[in-house]
Amino acid sequence: MNINSDFKERVVIDTNDIVWVPSPMPGVERKMLDRIGDEVARATSLVRYAPNSSFSAHTHGGGEEFLVLEGVFNDAAGSYPAGTYVRNPIGSSHAPWAGAEGATIFVKLHQFEQQDLTPGIINTKTQPWYQGLVPGLQVMPLHEFGTEHVALVKWAPNTRFNPHQHWGGEEILVLEGVFCDEHGVYPKGSWLRSPHLSRHQPFTGPEGALIYVKTGHLGGS
Repeated sequence: MNINSDFKERVVIDTNDIVWVPSPMPGVERKMLDRIGDEVARATSLVRYAPNSSFSAHTHGGGEEFLVLEGVFNDAAGSYPAGTYVRNPIGSSHAPWAGAEGATIFVKLHQFEQQDLTPGIINTKTQPWYQGLVPGLQVMPLHEFGTEHVALVKWAPNTRFNPHQHWGGEEILVLEGVFCDEHGVYPKGSWLRSPHLSRHQPFTGPEGALIYVKTGHLGGS
């Protein structure tokens, strides 16, 4: 199965407009954003767990990164409420479940560098913010390895960033508010993937925005 598998193409999806599809496990549904492979795949997805649902034990052959968007996600290592960012390195295993609240996560599978072996759990509700490169911008670094950088970025209303080029590409999930650039307007739930050497000048209007952003992971030489 190939979904948005050409990383040289720009992709924009309003995830509010696409339907949930069943996974192999009862009560677990997905919105597939990009995918190369079948059930074991290089994949970027939203995954929704119904209350008291679970997924079978599995090993992360290429690593797993996820951000809990709603509810509480659980595994044998702990409970992860909304706002928790987790990295499970290559070779790690778990059998996750959701409790009475259910859970929705943004998850990326089989996308780790072989040498990126450090697990991580960050509660973004308590982690400090740092001043960004322009007034009105705050940044919360989540992970760095090689050329890959992962962060949350908080945009105050009516903030404008500098024009810039994406070395190694850029991926964004809009978590709150409305994110904009010269190409379009992206409300909460929008997912954007921009290829190596793409350019834009992002900004916000009166709503401001909170985004997950990953850069440097889509190739480049």
